[in-house]
Amino acid sequence: MRRCTSALSLAVLTTGLLAGGQPALASTTAADAIGGPQLASTGLIVQAGVKAPPKTKANSYVIADAETGEVLAAKNPHGKFLPASTMKALTALTLIPKLDKNQTVKPSRAAVNEEGSAVGLVPKPIYKVHDLFRALMMVSGNDCANALSEANGGIPATLADMNAEAKRLQANDTVAKTPSGLDKPGQSSSAYDLALIARAGLQNKDFREYISTKTAKFPAPKGHYEIGNHNRMLWTYDGMIGVKNGWTSKAFGSFVGAAKRDGHTIIVSVMRHEESFWKDVEELMNWGFANRGKTAAVGALVDPLPPAQPSPAPSAPAAPVPEGNAAVSEPVAPKRENSGMLATIVLGGGLVAGVGLLGWGIRRKRRQSPTASS
Repeated sequence: MRRCTSALSLAVLTTGLLAGGQPALASTTAADAIGGPQLASTGLIVQAGVKAPPKTKANSYVIADAETGEVLAAKNPHGKFLPASTMKALTALTLIPKLDKNQTVKPSRAAVNEEGSAVGLVPKPIYKVHDLFRALMMVSGNDCANALSEANGGIPATLADMNAEAKRLQANDTVAKTPSGLDKPGQSSSAYDLALIARAGLQNKDFREYISTKTAKFPAPKGHYEIGNHNRMLWTYDGMIGVKNGWTSKAFGSFVGAAKRDGHTIIVSVMRHEESFWKDVEELMNWGFANRGKTAAVGALVDPLPPAQPSPAPSAPAAPVPEGNAAVSEPVAPKRENSGMLATIVLGGGLVAGVGLLGWGIRRKRRQSPTASS
């Protein structure tokens, strides 16, 4: 059923559905939706009169211009879903500034034995933080997520840092319960938040290196072995930069990625895709590149919150004036804090298409949980 809202210059073309055919509920009202009131919709959101993006089996997606921050089209962008391994993008973005990339790490046995996808760590001090970040983003190492968390003071401390970073980015649909993205009650994210996180990550040189590396040598007790990026679009899609894909049996498929063409970058995020999402992502990216600069935005990827300003220290009490002294101290006007308006920036982008040859990665064989993240 088609419904046009002329005041907002957008068309709502479909109704978002959760698993089992249940309607997806908007996480916010139009009045306070992060990124603009149109993004509160649970359906497909696109400017009226513009050909809609290709159909997809994803329950939620966002197509955005990375340079301007404009959201070009979306479907249920604030719907909350299990993120699977796309959560690792937040893990990396949070920990890269906090850890010395040349620090040597000895993973615990608990980290080494984490279920699901793994690079195959051993409990020996043979890894640099840099190695672990590469394997985290290239082969989706759950063991690396835990080892990096240990280097940051432990998993609880890291989750606190991740959730604080999400709030700083205004990714308010995101709650981290595991640094790897393995399913856990209460964990969530949204297509909008994944796009916010990816956009912030693209501004970090090390983050960009980790997500775009196709193959790399990884330390082993005797020498090294080669790992390959699981994002197959790095091999098949023109201009692909990378970011992160994920899957669990509860979350289904999730993806967030960016590609650059002709000086413009397009970000696409999808959540809860019940089949292989690669072709759909290609077509959504192609639509973004084709329509960038030709369609009005339906929302925006917002800027991070400004750093909190420390409260001014209380002034010392004035010294008493001796009797008979005519001097009177002038009252001091109180300081006023400037509450800055948060600017919304817009990114520029392009679309991605790509079928893929599968990125390969060496994983240590281990028993996999049916909900393990890939």
